[in-house]
Amino acid sequence: MLPAERLLISGAAPPDLPFALTHSVGNSIRLSAIDAHALALGIVPGLTLADARARLPELMAIDDDPAADAALIGWLADACDRYSPSVATDPPQGLVLDITGCTHPYGGEAGLGDDLARRLVRFGLTARLACATTPEAALALARHGSGPGGGAVTALPVSALRLAEEAHLALRRAGLKTIGDLAARPRAPLAARFGEVLPARLARLLGEVDIRLVPRRQPPAIQVEKRFAEPVARTDHILDTLENLVGKAADMLGAQGSGGRRFDVALFRTDGHVARLRVETGAPTRDPKVLARLFRERIDALADPLDPGFGFDLVRLAVPVVLPMAVQQLRLDGGAVADAELAALLDRLGTRLGRNRVRRLSAADSHIPEQAAFELVAGDPEPVSVWLAPEPGEPPLRPLHLFDPPQRIEVMAEVPDGPPRRFRWRRIQHDVMRFEGPERIAAEWWRRRDGKGPTRDYYRVEDARGRRYWLFRHGLYGAEMTNPDWYIHGLFA
Repeated sequence: MLPAERLLISGAAPPDLPFALTHSVGNSIRLSAIDAHALALGIVPGLTLADARARLPELMAIDDDPAADAALIGWLADACDRYSPSVATDPPQGLVLDITGCTHPYGGEAGLGDDLARRLVRFGLTARLACATTPEAALALARHGSGPGGGAVTALPVSALRLAEEAHLALRRAGLKTIGDLAARPRAPLAARFGEVLPARLARLLGEVDIRLVPRRQPPAIQVEKRFAEPVARTDHILDTLENLVGKAADMLGAQGSGGRRFDVALFRTDGHVARLRVETGAPTRDPKVLARLFRERIDALADPLDPGFGFDLVRLAVPVVLPMAVQQLRLDGGAVADAELAALLDRLGTRLGRNRVRRLSAADSHIPEQAAFELVAGDPEPVSVWLAPEPGEPPLRPLHLFDPPQRIEVMAEVPDGPPRRFRWRRIQHDVMRFEGPERIAAEWWRRRDGKGPTRDYYRVEDARGRRYWLFRHGLYGAEMTNPDWYIHGLFA
């Protein structure tokens, strides 16, 4: 079983002694999985640990680890991407591959199954392979050992329905031992006796209901790959292969009049490890030179260089995000427009530093200063709202640096609504020489239950040393506050 083989591969279990994985069920400890030695000696999963050791005193007990089992299944599913883009897991020990149209590199279904079986044996894993027209039928045939060539689903026992053990026992007592026996019976009496679950699972097993496979990764819009007769280990060869694949993908995108915004590369190593690289662009593109340069920079920027191991035998390029791409107008001198140059710069910076580290500000639908802008990824395609900019030659209306939250200060000002004349901030006194304002900003009444809130009077002030600050009085004197507080909200450059 997979959990036992995982322990043998990792060296956490002795290879020459029978052992079992255990888990707690109520007040008892039961066996969840066993190794081949224990199975040959008559130990089966489900026994209590006390009963198992009464039969086999030397049985070693190890706590099971469902998270590690799930991680191994996920790793195997990633490795099986080489056979099909549609791979799904069937916990706790099953994998389902939709190999429709994927068997030609292996000479058919039998060749693909043989290649998969050889790789699993090389990893130290045993598997039961089966092919069928539906995922449910393939899983049932594999569980009951019908072989990779498949078999008759109708010959399977009723336990293939994966119902409760009480239902399986009742079916056998009624003389219904195989799926074929159930298939020959009317469905209404079965549903009346065992519920709607039995007819539904029977229909899925017989292929009467089209149950679509839900893959772990959705198949991309465009995918190209290169297989090697002999594994390659040099990074230069991988980069050359990527350039060729990018060119093929660009031709396919050009034929559709589209461009890609995300490009994923999967490098399949001979030992089953899959290295994945991703490049994202701010705007749709299909320029092979640009994409090849981005992938080179992505590989150069890796914290851990690519480890080829014994070599890569398959390189795959996928374009999961495809958008319509309009023809760009060039400048009169033949060069690219400024927006294209800026997008190319952002793509290079995002590839080197990480996409989420290159940010931009976007205007928000709020007149409150600290809520009027938020950060976005620079390559995000959402349009940026128009910012209110001052007239040429005018000073900026908003400071470049805002404090979050605003910092309280001591201010000397005329009552009730006069400008600040002097203020103390961080134990330093500043004499106000010039000021502009007030700019009155009311609270967002629609966000408050009572519909009211303190009003802010903002002033742009300059002290005796020429430094400019953005101050505000929080609340109207007398009408909203008996003694309004003052705050410094930002610094002008």
